[in-house]
Amino acid sequence: MARTTSRVILITGARSGIGRACATALVGQGHRVYGTSRRLASVDAAALGYPMLAMDVDDDGSIRAGVDEVLKTAGRLDVVVNNAGFGYGGAIEDTSIGEAKALMETNFFGALRVCHAVLPHMRARGEGLIVNVSSIGGLMGLPFQGLYSASKFALEGLSASLRMEVKPFGIYVVLLEPGDICTSFTSNRRTVRAAKDDAFGASVYHERYAAALSRIEADEQGGSPPDVVARALLRIVNHRSPRPRYVVGPFYERIAVWASRMLPAGLFERILMTYYGV
Repeated sequence: MARTTSRVILITGARSGIGRACATALVGQGHRVYGTSRRLASVDAAALGYPMLAMDVDDDGSIRAGVDEVLKTAGRLDVVVNNAGFGYGGAIEDTSIGEAKALMETNFFGALRVCHAVLPHMRARGEGLIVNVSSIGGLMGLPFQGLYSASKFALEGLSASLRMEVKPFGIYVVLLEPGDICTSFTSNRRTVRAAKDDAFGASVYHERYAAALSRIEADEQGGSPPDVVARALLRIVNHRSPRPRYVVGPFYERIAVWASRMLPAGLFERILMTYYGV
């Protein structure tokens, strides 16, 4: 059953890519959207078509200030979309603990902090929707994207548990799991320091990492436009009882998710290694 009323929605990481596409689509349907970005200096909110708030999901105080601003100006908060995040490329052995912590701080703990900030308000109102943007990489381990996959696996587990805990309060928690989407995520991906030739000398994983990264980047840049994720989010936001998860991507990626669950683990692993050239 679809909703017909306008909703107040907060989207983290709404400056570009998936977040921007989602915000634009929601505004187009009459919803009141607030976007966030760590840095607002170069953001033209008038061009975007929705207000932008400075919010660093690595910082509790910044999140509280952003949520308080929405509640002050809009009077309520119906939907939160945890979209902020980034990727790290490199072998797990090459990834320092500091690099791993930085990734988890944003991709996992950032979403958790936002949930902590909005849940008291949603519980008091007896309704709400939290959409956590995960990834197909959160459903299967990907070579040389291990820490990114780990952050999304963690978000998957958090969301599944949280959904059961808050459902009695009228709050829904939904996972949105995109496959390869053509955005600036590719160019913004960080490379672990030890994987760079000019840091500690060439990594023993260098050739295999380069082959996998080439395949990953080609898939992303040839992937679906972010509008496909926005359309899925529209269905979630407008539905009175959304499903626990929505996989978004071309048919072959949805088949890969099915195969990861149905095929023998060793066979599926060999298929992935062959595909990524590792």
